[in-house]
This record gives sequence, structure tokens and C-alpha cells, in this order.
Amino acid sequence: MLSGTLAAVLTPFAPGADALDLGVIPAYAEWLLAHGASGVLSAGTTGESVLLSEDEHRRLAEAWRAALRGRGLLAVHAGAQTTGETVRLAAHAKAIGADAVAVIGPPYFALDAEELFFHFKAAADACAPVPFYVYEFAARAGYALPIPMLHRLKATCSNVVGLKVSDAPFEKFKPYLLEGWDVFVGPEACLVDGLAHGAKGAVSGLAAVYPDRVSAVVRRPDAAAGAAVAALRASMQSLPFHAAGKAILRARGVPIGPDVRRPLRGLTPDEARVAAAIAAANP
Repeated sequence: MLSGTLAAVLTPFAPGADALDLGVIPAYAEWLLAHGASGVLSAGTTGESVLLSEDEHRRLAEAWRAALRGRGLLAVHAGAQTTGETVRLAAHAKAIGADAVAVIGPPYFALDAEELFFHFKAAADACAPVPFYVYEFAARAGYALPIPMLHRLKATCSNVVGLKVSDAPFEKFKPYLLEGWDVFVGPEACLVDGLAHGAKGAVSGLAAVYPDRVSAVVRRPDAAAGAAVAALRASMQSLPFHAAGKAILRARGVPIGPDVRRPLRGLTPDEARVAAAIAAANP
């Protein structure tokens, strides 16, 4: 079972972003663990998931498993456009010894409850008995997951244990704080309220760059600290987030390259100066 603060990690690319740079991952893993992360989510939204091939998803998960070496938790995001690919990625996560699997609903089509149920069931069955977390993020999937479908899924699949919820503001987050589910907070602005209402921890994109700040709030959900991490996230979100995250992470000592995969873009010179100022103000 997951616990604490999982960093929804950035994906390192070689120059040009046509290939992964897996050599960065051991140093990145050591740095995250030393700065308070309990583990990572591989290839989630912050990891440019939908821009990766199936093979890249697999190689990333394997690299993170090797780098963490049992000292940190590994959750593998197996969400993909098709059920077939999602099932294959979930089964691969089980095969490499992942601690959990997370799956977002496939984007683009407005899937109904029956379609979603069989999609998530197939993924959960493929990785059983590995703990399975449904990833609710209406802004990215294009729809909110029906709560009755979630209850049916949990009643059917014994390894369905929780949710990673990235909806904001808290009014949209709160309906997914379901009794009997382990819920993890995605949006940092919802972290303090989510923890106060029973959430178990965070799976955070900001924690990919500032695991120390996010984990401090998870350990002690203080309103002022929560507001500070929300403001830090907002300052980064005013820039192209993936590129800004890599720039600030590099300033904090992790040798990750600046490249993001198209159609995402890098920072303009003015944006790079803003990112540098954020890093200087938040060393």
C-alpha cells in the first residue's frame, strides 16, 4: 500500500527529446529519497505520459524499480488510450515488482460507466494482487469518473484499494473522499483540506521538484505551509510546467536535461529567468 509523499516524477530526455535519458534516474531517485519522498509515480501527467511509447513506459518503470532498490515505493502509471495497452502496462508493472499501479481513464472519448468499469477491471485484473489505484483527473481525461462505477469496481476487484485525485478546487475533490478508499491528493492547493478529511498522502507533481516542501505538509498539515506549497505550484504553473520543473530541478542539483517532448515546449529566455528566480527564492 502507498503512503506518505510520492513524487509524480519528471521524465528525463536526451537532447531533442526523441529518446529517454535513463542515466539520470539513479541520481534523481537518490535525491528524491534524501529530500523526503516516500516513492515515485512513474510516467504520470508530470512525466509526459501520453507522449511516451509503450516501450518507453516499460523502460522507465524498470529504471525506477532498479534505482529505488526497495528503499522507496514505486507506483506505475499504466493508463493508456486503449484497454489493450493499459492491460499490458499493468501486467508489466506487476512483473517488475511495482508496489502499486495507477490508471487514468482514457482521454478523448466520453466513455460511459459500463465502458469505464470494464476498462478499469481489465487493468486491475492484469496486475492483481498488486494494489490498484484509480486516477481521477477530469481536466485531463475530459470527464469525471462516476462514483457508482467506482463502488462497483471496488466490490468486484479485491486489489482496487484507492484513488489518486487531481481535481480542484476542493469542492470538486471532496466527492472522491470515499469511505474505505485510500485517497491520495494530487493538487497541492487541496492538500491540507484533503488530509483533514481523511486522505492518506500526496501523489504530487510539485514533489517531483520540491519533495521536501510537499512531504513537510503531509507530515504536518499546517495551513500556512499548505498555502505556501500551493503558491509555489501556482508560480510554476504560470510557466510551461514541465520545462519549468526541469529547469528548477536542475538548479536544485539533479542533472536532468531541459528537453520536453513536442508538442510541449521549452522556456523562452524571459520564462527561463522567471524559473531561475523561483529556484533562487526556493532553494
